[in-house]
Formats: sequence, C-alpha cells, structure tokens
Amino acid sequence: MTVKLYYVHDPMCSWCWGYRPTWLRLLEKLPESIDVVYLVGGLAPDSDLPMPAEMQEGLKHVWQRIHQDLGTEFNFDFWTKNQPRRSTYPACRAVLAAEKMGDKGLDMIEAIQAAYYIKAMNPSNLSVLIQLATEIGLEKNRFSELLKQESFEQEFNRTLEFAHQLPIAGFPSLVLETSGKYVPIKLDYKDEQVSLSDIASHIQ
Repeated sequence: MTVKLYYVHDPMCSWCWGYRPTWLRLLEKLPESIDVVYLVGGLAPDSDLPMPAEMQEGLKHVWQRIHQDLGTEFNFDFWTKNQPRRSTYPACRAVLAAEKMGDKGLDMIEAIQAAYYIKAMNPSNLSVLIQLATEIGLEKNRFSELLKQESFEQEFNRTLEFAHQLPIAGFPSLVLETSGKYVPIKLDYKDEQVSLSDIASHIQ
C-alpha cells in the first residue's frame, strides 16, 4: 500500500518559509514507506497591480510576527526596493516548470524563498524567476517557452484544482493519502512531533 504525504504550499507564503526548519526535521524522521509530494496551491492569482499600502503593512506585520514567534530571518528591504504585487502564481508555475524540466522543483522552491526573504528580490516578476531558473541550472529559453505553453498552463490549473480539493486549511498544510482517503494532518510550526504522531495514528 502506497502512502503519500502531500505538502501543500506556496513558495511565496511567509508561513511556509517560517515552517521550513520544522518541515525539514519532519522529513528526516518520516518512515521511508511514505512518499512525499510537494504540491503548489497558489496563494494569489496573477496581477500587475501594485499591492495596496494597507496590504503591504499587513504583510510586514506578518513577517515580524513570524520572526518573533519562530526566529525566521526576513530582509525587510524588500518593501523599499521593490514594487510589491499580490501575485504568487508566477512563482508556483516556476516550481512546476523546474520539476518538469529536470526534477528541480525543490531547488526552485529554495531559490525563490531565498530570493524573496533574504535577498529582497521580487519573485512575482518573470525576470527574477528566469534568473533563478538559470542559477539552478535550467536552460533559460526552454524555461521561458515552457511557461508560455497552453498545455503547461492547463497542467498548472489542474494542479491548483487538485490542491484546493484536498482537506487543507491554508498554506502550509499536510494531507495524508492512505487507502484511497485524504486525511488532514496536524501541523505545529515549532514541533514536528505533532505531525509525526498524527501520521503514525493513521498508518498503524
């Protein structure tokens, strides 16, 4: 029996960034019999509109809260160096494209998070995503062309649809697939044992 653990996330989700150290510890302790599937969920649709000032202030407070609660590093220069947009679909597409091109989805997730939260770059911009793609070893033109393909966009939409059909409560979320059922898994931002214990209760 194949058991899958879906990690439903968005590479530009600040709580996903905050959860990363705990998630990595969880991965190290997971039974080898469990297949881990990274699934982008799409936090914010495509938009060329500047992020309203009120929303910017709200997100800054979220970053501050995560830093205070979890010790996560953030580079607040992002808010003065960029024109923020409420648009994470491009980053999600980049992860999916990197996975298709060379099994480099995880590399792209890490590159986007580092660019956004540490280097104060804006992954809502295609130019930034293309730069990151080349930095992780993907061919620039092939990456750019893939993002334009209608068949790729259809696959991306199916991915989002599947993610939103799962029993998730925002991002990040963990969902266990076992015996044909999808079960939400408890998640604690500081303690991976909460998730591990919940997973164990469903696969005994």
